Amino acid sequence: MRLNLHQQHRNSHNIMSTISTTTSIVIALCTLLIVLPSPAAARMAFEKLTDFDFAGTTYYSVKNLSLYECQGWCREEADCQAAAFSFVVNPLSPSQETHCQLQNDSSAHNPSAAPQRSANMYYMVKLQLRSENVCHRPWSFERVPNKVIRGNDNALIYTSTKEACLSACLNEKRFVCRSVEYDYNSMKCVLSDADRRSGGQFVQLADAQGTDYFENLCLKPQQACKSTRSFTNARVGVSEEKVAQYVGLHYYTDKELQVTSESACRLACEIESEFLCRSFLYLGQPQGAQYNCRLYHLDHKTLPDGPSTYLNHERPLIDHGEPIGQYFENVCDKSSATPPSPGAGAGPITGGGSLDGIDQLPITFDHTEDPNLNISRNDVNCDKTGTCYDVSVHCKDTRIAVQVRTNKPFNGRIYALGRSETCNIDVINSDSFRLDLTMAGQDCNTQSVTGVYSNTVVLQHHSVVMTKADKIYKVKCTYDMSSKNITFGMMPIRDPEMIHINSSPEAPPPRIRILDTRQREVETVRIGDRLNFRIEIPEDTPYGIFARSCVAMAKDARTSFKIIDDDGCPTDPTIFPGFTADGNALQSTYEAFRFTESYGVIFQCNVKYCLGPCEPAVCEWNMESFESLGRRRRRSVESNDTKEADEDMNISQEILVLDFGDEKREFFKSDPSTDFAKDKTVTIIEPCPTKTSVLALAVTCALMILLYISTLFVYYMKKWMQPHKIVA
Repeated sequence: MRLNLHQQHRNSHNIMSTISTTTSIVIALCTLLIVLPSPAAARMAFEKLTDFDFAGTTYYSVKNLSLYECQGWCREEADCQAAAFSFVVNPLSPSQETHCQLQNDSSAHNPSAAPQRSANMYYMVKLQLRSENVCHRPWSFERVPNKVIRGNDNALIYTSTKEACLSACLNEKRFVCRSVEYDYNSMKCVLSDADRRSGGQFVQLADAQGTDYFENLCLKPQQACKSTRSFTNARVGVSEEKVAQYVGLHYYTDKELQVTSESACRLACEIESEFLCRSFLYLGQPQGAQYNCRLYHLDHKTLPDGPSTYLNHERPLIDHGEPIGQYFENVCDKSSATPPSPGAGAGPITGGGSLDGIDQLPITFDHTEDPNLNISRNDVNCDKTGTCYDVSVHCKDTRIAVQVRTNKPFNGRIYALGRSETCNIDVINSDSFRLDLTMAGQDCNTQSVTGVYSNTVVLQHHSVVMTKADKIYKVKCTYDMSSKNITFGMMPIRDPEMIHINSSPEAPPPRIRILDTRQREVETVRIGDRLNFRIEIPEDTPYGIFARSCVAMAKDARTSFKIIDDDGCPTDPTIFPGFTADGNALQSTYEAFRFTESYGVIFQCNVKYCLGPCEPAVCEWNMESFESLGRRRRRSVESNDTKEADEDMNISQEILVLDFGDEKREFFKSDPSTDFAKDKTVTIIEPCPTKTSVLALAVTCALMILLYISTLFVYYMKKWMQPHKIVA
């Protein structure tokens, strides 16, 4: 009996020890779960490859977009994994015809995939980088596959992914990280403060299979070089004329502006903040309203073939034999200089930025003068009183808004030159003010030539007298009614007597929405349902839209029916009426129809832009005339309409139209030909646990463990205290 009691006591002790150990482990895990810091949130970024292409699945393709519109669409599209932007050079114009392809699947994410060489191609891959220092530029890194730079390593780490390696470069604080090399096999990540342009040392790319080279494009302009950065003619062993000829035809222009001298074009490239400007092309003195300064993110170092690229170039078919201009590239001087402060290279872009596509000067505005002002007193944007001006232009549909900000309060007036009485604003002790220049009438005397509206603005200190301290700005808005080569906002150009500011508002992409009578967007309807067909653009744009050549197609594309003809009129208003205006949108109310052999109906429309509201087309049906917003506003220059006739943007939308009772029929669930959900993608989003939920879980675990231990303790104590029967 005593042996049994002793064995029972030892078993109870072992159970209590096991429970105690298990409890300690669970509590430790719960505590670790609570105090473990969460990783930084991933931010969207892009890497770009020049003259390389990867295999991928293209789900959307459109022509005549700008490079930044193409990349912007991929940024906004959740399904887009990469964007392939290419352009074909037409030597007869000469001009560039662009082509943008959005891909929802790309082999660029596969380290073993081999890229293909492709002329005039920019391939942009979407990334997720865990860094607070991802810059607000179109792309954060330039990628060169299977290349490395020997002997310039500053740090060596090991990361499980390429994205983690790139994030480490942006987060580096000890030095300015200018380039990265990542070995996909060994997961070796090398960070360096040198790149292909570093001066004072021999830097050359070497072949390295399985390792990619990346250059940090989030650097500020003053951090692009270890030492002093300057711009000189490209010294590549090829004549300057031939290099400039190639650049003018085969480089994609990132930004165009009008300047009065080569030094002004150089300054615009030096202070550019929306992208890292590597080179510029100055075309000589301005001729009328033509732009004469082009800024590029490229230089000969960026091209895969380097200087030999220029040797293989042939002159265009139409060549007058005149020099195209002067081409300059940035060069990192060999002389030593104090490098930027550690960690500055990975920081986000500040001081430049943009507002509605208009560049802002790097000035901090306050009621007292900023001692860190980035513009010197000798700059033409500053006057002899020490007041510096930041002037930006916002192009609207009926006016040009000139926004002025100063580094200290301004007293005086701003007005249109020659219209000081009818187009002016009095400014009293303010560091931010605006003048609206009307585009029509004589109040502000705004001049217009084929879509280019310009005026001259005066910033005057005295209410009556103009002095040498006053500033004169030439402002310009260019409206492009086609869908190609829409140029983003222009930088202010500094000139001793007059400063030119040019801007081109972006034409927004249209979209189709189909709504029911409750204004809900629908994808599946029944025959005869009353629907509202809408083509929409944002309300805050100066453009209007018109639609023509609209077609309804069966999903299998075997049958089609034109609902709006080439003139913008409905072919049968009883089936699909003409468009009417609803703000900036077009709408048509119709009853749902479908094709005999297909339930899916795809609508496709041809959309173009007008400056302001478009005039409706006059249509006829059954001897009656009516209006339909399917044609552009008549312009005074007919040749422009003819020129833009083929430069359209196609948009499409699919809808499923069922017969009455179709949703209850069994064949709908089993027939492969009617599997409309086959192409749909369902995304399940699992939210990450918050600190509150984790803490609640930990407390619950602790309470349950405590309850379990208490129950066992009571059970064994009760059993221990019970008297044991003695067997005689």
